[in-house]
Formats: sequence, structure tokens, C-alpha cells
Amino acid sequence: MTLGKPITILVADDDPDDRMLIEDAFLESKLSNRLHFVKDGIELLEYLRHEGSFADPESSPRPGIVLLDLNMPRMDGREALAEIKADPNLKQIPIVVLTTSKAEEDILRTYDMGVNSFVTKPVTFEGLVDMVRVLTSYWIQIVELPPAEALAS
Repeated sequence: MTLGKPITILVADDDPDDRMLIEDAFLESKLSNRLHFVKDGIELLEYLRHEGSFADPESSPRPGIVLLDLNMPRMDGREALAEIKADPNLKQIPIVVLTTSKAEEDILRTYDMGVNSFVTKPVTFEGLVDMVRVLTSYWIQIVELPPAEALAS
């Protein structure tokens, strides 16, 4: 069952355990929105621009929202966020920072860069499930997102 709009959710997180927990939390929340994962900022930009192994838009559909970890190798979330918000073809995609950081500097800086929300990763699986339910309720059921065709590059 897909609650709300049938959007694709893209998660950028380098930690395989966190990716697995996020996927399990979405399953536990009974959400069937398409969930895709990338491991760092470079893969995130390749996915969004349909480059390299993400060239096929069928297997790498345009996300309605991106969940972005800040601390990743190769290109961190801050650098990726700056590139996304500077790209006229990508800047309308809502970005939710989902990170372990609670640093005030990260919160202020990412909002200054155009992030839509900043969420600290819960420490328990139950907390993660609750966070997924609230996040998806807000971003999928309540908020009006730009239509997919408006986000198409």
C-alpha cells in the first residue's frame, strides 16, 4: 500500500547498517513507495543527473524527496547539497538531512544552503520507525510537492 503520493524516495547514506535499518523502518511503516539508495554525494549527483550506472531513468527514477546523510566519503552531504541547490534542474527536489550530527553549525549551514528539513537519526529502531512515519506523513501525505514532470530534467 502506498500512502499519499506514489513518489520515489532516494536515500544517500554510506553506512550499510543504516541503509538496512532505514529500509526495514519503511517496511515496518508499511510504505511501499520506491526506495533507492546511493552511498555518497558523487553517486547522489550521478543518480539525479542520470549518469553512469544510473543512466536508465526507469531503474533510477526521479525522486520526489532525498534523505541526505551529511558525513559520507568521496563527497559529503554538504558538498552534494550545494551542487544540487545550484543546479536549476535539481534545486526543486526537496532535501531532508538525516544525520547523526546535532551540531548547530550543520543545522544553520544546511538551512542556509536550502535544505528543506534537518532530522537527527534516532538511536533506536523504534525511534527510526516513528521518525519514518512522521516524515512520510508530512512529506508524502501533507505537503504539495512539485509534479514529477516539473522535476524532470
